[in-house]
Amino acid sequence: QVQLVESGGGLVQPGGSLRLSCAASGSFFSITAMGWYRQAPGKQRELVAGIFSSGNTNYVDSVKGRFTISRDNAKKTVYLQMNSLKPEDTAVYYCNKYPFPYGYWGQGTQVTVSS
Repeated sequence: QVQLVESGGGLVQPGGSLRLSCAASGSFFSITAMGWYRQAPGKQRELVAGIFSSGNTNYVDSVKGRFTISRDNAKKTVYLQMNSLKPEDTAVYYCNKYPFPYGYWGQGTQVTVSS
């Protein structure tokens, strides 16, 4: 079972930035498309961004131009650089396989955008 460990969340003011990291295990990371997802209180989990093994990326409209997903295959790590954060970005952020997640999730990392 691939393990997923998210980190880098925190409390930030509107307009601020955070960089999330996701360390994954497993032998096939370099050929696995990965994504970042988030779940806000009282809402369903949603896809935020995905990155293919080729490096091609996809973003949900609400984060385009503000968030950047990247990966380091040697470190088996996926990153999410989040700039110009808004209160509506507040959520627990998770990484997982993209676009079809594994049947389990890591612990996630909390991002709170508030003044």
